[in-house]
Amino acid sequence: MASGKHRVVIVTGASRGVGKGVALGLAGEGTILYVTARPDHQRPTGLPGSLEQTVAEIANRGGEGIAVPCDHRDDAQIEALFRKIEQEQGRLDILVNNVFAVPGDLQQHKPFWQRPLSHWNDMIDLGLRAHYVASRLAAPIMVAQRHGLIVNISSPGARCYMHSVIYGMGKAATDKMAHDMARELRAYQVAAVSLWPGIVLTERVMPAVESGQLPPEYAALKDGFESQEYAGRIIDALFQAPDLHQRSGRSWYTAELGQIYDVQDRDGNIPASYRHILGGPAEPSEAEIM
Repeated sequence: MASGKHRVVIVTGASRGVGKGVALGLAGEGTILYVTARPDHQRPTGLPGSLEQTVAEIANRGGEGIAVPCDHRDDAQIEALFRKIEQEQGRLDILVNNVFAVPGDLQQHKPFWQRPLSHWNDMIDLGLRAHYVASRLAAPIMVAQRHGLIVNISSPGARCYMHSVIYGMGKAATDKMAHDMARELRAYQVAAVSLWPGIVLTERVMPAVESGQLPPEYAALKDGFESQEYAGRIIDALFQAPDLHQRSGRSWYTAELGQIYDVQDRDGNIPASYRHILGGPAEPSEAEIM
């Protein structure tokens, strides 16, 4: 397996938020990072960040960033991304499936019958399905080279009620996808996991933290706040860990892997796990029905 140097990585949805942080957490000398996002005019969020800025920050950390505008709702564009990587690099070490659309009204308290069907398009099509398509294209490359790691960015919403019915469905399926893919990839020394970050201090969250506008109940969660790049640091440690394949097929709190591998966040601390509040990942059965 490739070491921390001279590796090729894809991070989807990396113009801002968790995806950008993952890319920065993985950046370093010898790492080539392909980062994707829709073109800016297709992402009218009003939030700061762009692929070009992500690439510049990767370079500042010693890595090589390659921006690839890609609408992950379009299979042809995802296929073109993987053809580009095969042609330019001939290999792929890590795929991080992060791309996701957050509906503007996701955190409004509405029952599922009052939510628009566009939420399905945002969180299942530009989320779960896009993750599957990318993994399907990454797998032949990794299988041929007999190493690789597929990471799905997921959430405790896979187990507890969080935000909405569709949000929970997507995250639960994301975790199951990692489990079942890992089973089929095992013989080829390719691993697949889902990660559950804590509350990540993204461009969307930081203004509320700095202005003191977070809801009062968030005070109890402060010890689990994570920088944008913490999940990337965890993926870096996991990829290089001698027990990677023992972790494959499971979902993991980033904070708990941080304890296992002694991975500190930017402030020098290891974030606290939310297991005692939100519950833990499912324990997959080893049964196989063919």
